[in-house]
Amino acid sequence: MTRNRRIVLSSRPQGNPDETNFRFEDIDIPEPKDGEVLVKALYVSVDPYMRSRMNDTKSYVPPFALDEPIEGGLVARVEQSKHADFKQGDIVSSLGMLKWQEYQTADSARLRKVDTDRVPVTAPLGVLGIPGLTAWVGLSICNPAPGETFVVSAAAGAVGSVAGQIAKLKGCRVVGTVGSDIKAKYLLDELGFDAVINYKTDDLHSALKVACPDGVDMYFDNVGGDVTNAVVRRLNDFSRIALCGQISQYNLLPDQLTPAPDWSRLLVHRTLLKGFIVSDYLSQAKEAMEDLAEWIAQGKITYRDTIIEGFENIPRAFLGLFTGENIGKQVVKV
Repeated sequence: MTRNRRIVLSSRPQGNPDETNFRFEDIDIPEPKDGEVLVKALYVSVDPYMRSRMNDTKSYVPPFALDEPIEGGLVARVEQSKHADFKQGDIVSSLGMLKWQEYQTADSARLRKVDTDRVPVTAPLGVLGIPGLTAWVGLSICNPAPGETFVVSAAAGAVGSVAGQIAKLKGCRVVGTVGSDIKAKYLLDELGFDAVINYKTDDLHSALKVACPDGVDMYFDNVGGDVTNAVVRRLNDFSRIALCGQISQYNLLPDQLTPAPDWSRLLVHRTLLKGFIVSDYLSQAKEAMEDLAEWIAQGKITYRDTIIEGFENIPRAFLGLFTGENIGKQVVKV
């Protein structure tokens, strides 16, 4: 009998998660009902937002349940179909969340076909998926104008790398913050960023002063913490902040959280600060995907995936997001 492994949340982390928070289980392969398809996972997405769902706290999305599978984005192959729109062998991506599970049934309404002759098979998990949409939405919030200075944190990640390139297309000076010289070189040499700051080795305040001599007009915040505190000190009048993530804070206990920025600066500079959750903008996904696909076809946006092989390595790949091991989108090839 074919093995069907799944990964469940076995315990809730206190601070940094580790592999003991996950448990592997073997279960039977389910039979699809009418209107459903049976799919086999090919690529599994791991994303920073999943960390908040490991906590039993109220948020914009319910927490993962203990002893139940983790959910996320998948690219999968149809193994059996009981819906006229899908056939065996079709490659699909999940519109909703599917389980960290090798085989599972899915409602056909939650799936869309992937034309692998037109796009790489992993694109729906990255630049042509939720990360790409997130970058696009954040830029619409920032409302860039040519000649303005745009700063993005976690700039070599799936969202930040696309956001920076869109800002560059809009005629902005683009500055990124990263945690390694390898990532800095990637942004400068391959993505065309104007300046990059390594927050682990550079003095943030001095480096921002050099990289942003005319101040900061827009900030796409993926990390929070010390990086955000430093950027807030360089804001210009009528600046804009798109608050997307706080990955530097996700694993901290309440008494370890970095003190908040001096928000009085936002008042003085009449800064617009908007937190956003990408699921609120799904009505704009079609327009965003059209823009992104066109820019990719024109060679104006490039991207990179970090691919980890092996279903058994999904937890390790997820944990690697918090140590900065990925460039671009982190996915697991099953």
